[in-house]
Amino acid sequence: MIHLNIVVEGPTEETFVRDVLAPYWGAKGIFAVARSVATSKKKGYIYRGGGSSYEKMRRDIVNWIKQRRDTYCSTMFDLYALPSDFPGKLRINPNLKAYDRVDYLEKAMAMDINNSRFIPYIQLHEFEALLFADIDKMKLFYLEGKDKEIERLKAVASAFDSPELINEGNQTAPSKQIIREIPDYYDNKVLIGPAVAKEIGLPVLREHCTHFDEWMRKIESLGRHI
Repeated sequence: MIHLNIVVEGPTEETFVRDVLAPYWGAKGIFAVARSVATSKKKGYIYRGGGSSYEKMRRDIVNWIKQRRDTYCSTMFDLYALPSDFPGKLRINPNLKAYDRVDYLEKAMAMDINNSRFIPYIQLHEFEALLFADIDKMKLFYLEGKDKEIERLKAVASAFDSPELINEGNQTAPSKQIIREIPDYYDNKVLIGPAVAKEIGLPVLREHCTHFDEWMRKIESLGRHI
C-alpha cells in the first residue's frame, strides 16, 4: 500500500479527497488522506483552513513528509488568490497562459520543497471549476426554483474550452459565479461541492479538466511501484 498525504486549503477540498478521490485511489493500492493547512495554534488546539500564507502551507508539507520516509505528499491549492509569498508568484510572466502559469508555479513549489516524494498540484483556478464539468448536476441538490440559475451557469461553462479556464476575477471566479446565482452555496459548499463532484464522476471531471487529469495520472503512477 502506498501512503499519500494531501495538504489542502480547506474543508471543501478535504471532503472531496475523502469522499471522491480516496476511494478511487484506494482500489489502486494508494491510501490517501487530506488535511487542511494549519493556520494557528491556541491553547493546544490547531486551527486549520485557508491559504493566506505560503509559509504555513510549506510548514505543513515539510512536517508531513518528515513523519514517514515511505509516504508521498501532494497538495490541492487554488490558483485563485494564491498567497503573494508563493514561490515564483512575484517573478512570473503576467502574459503566460493559464496552463503555463500553473505549470511554472508548481515547478517553483517543487523546487522549494526539494523532495522526490513531493507531487505539487495547483487547481485551475479553484475547486469549483470542477463542478462546471457538468454543472447541471447541481439540480440534484436544488430541486425547486433553481433551473434558470443553473441554466445561466451552464452558459458560463459553454463559453470556455475547459472549466479550468474559468478565470480568477473577484466576481468571475468559478465559486463567485455559483454564489451569485445560488447564494445558498456559500454556506453549504463543504457539503454540496464534493457531493456534486461525486455525482459528476471522475471520468467526466478528467475528460473536461486536463490539468486535474494530469495530476490524477501522476498519483496513479505511484500505485505501479507497489
